[in-house]
Amino acid sequence: MRFAAVQISYFHTSEAVPPVLPVAEGGPDAAVVIDVLRATTTIAWSLQNGAEAIQAFADLGELEAAAAAWPADRCLRAGERGGKRVEGYDLGNSPLAVTPELVAGKRIFISTTNGTRSLQAVRPVPLLLTACLPNRTAVARRLVQAGAERVWIVGSGWEGDYSLEDSLAAGAVASAATELAVAPHVGVRFGNDEMLAALALWQQWHHDTETCLRAASHGQRLIGIGNHDADFACCAAVDSLTIVPLQTSPGVLQAS
Repeated sequence: MRFAAVQISYFHTSEAVPPVLPVAEGGPDAAVVIDVLRATTTIAWSLQNGAEAIQAFADLGELEAAAAAWPADRCLRAGERGGKRVEGYDLGNSPLAVTPELVAGKRIFISTTNGTRSLQAVRPVPLLLTACLPNRTAVARRLVQAGAERVWIVGSGWEGDYSLEDSLAAGAVASAATELAVAPHVGVRFGNDEMLAALALWQQWHHDTETCLRAASHGQRLIGIGNHDADFACCAAVDSLTIVPLQTSPGVLQAS
């Protein structure tokens, strides 16, 4: 195991992500994608509950083609647009729906309004993880243990705009990494002002994460389309999971 200083930068949305350069040319050696409400929370719980893998798509047409090539008895389609399940799909984007009885041993083909676009933006990065509040410490530990030196945390936002909840989780991951990267490690440096602002947001709200999620514009959007109380509680449950979703091939996430 090698240890090195970790520089962590944060980008609010996929649109803000610079071109991904090779590591030798200064590109990131690790990336963490966050979509607290609710894609990366759902991904983590799917793998926790025994899903074989999650295969993510920004485009529904590409999802349909890939799912059609997979054995029907080992395939689930999860689609969300505008906070609602895509008509005809097995799942929407709720972490509560991915029960062991439904997902164990199956591959979930997923496309959401925002999160899957962010995954696509950093697909070439050598170590690609997804994070949410429930697994934020587990993800931070993986970054430190891997000796990552340049980490990009990428939020998903909402249709290209800033999201409060993703920035909260970015700060949560960075805070955990800072706590873990102690002697004999070199420590953590923050690569941009966005990361510092996210860390300050976490320090402000870490004792009441669910209130923060509900106050966020997307939280208000979910409240407006139905009762999502249980989803909010699940998505706000800090450090309730130790599973780390890891990209094992382009667009495919598995438990690690």
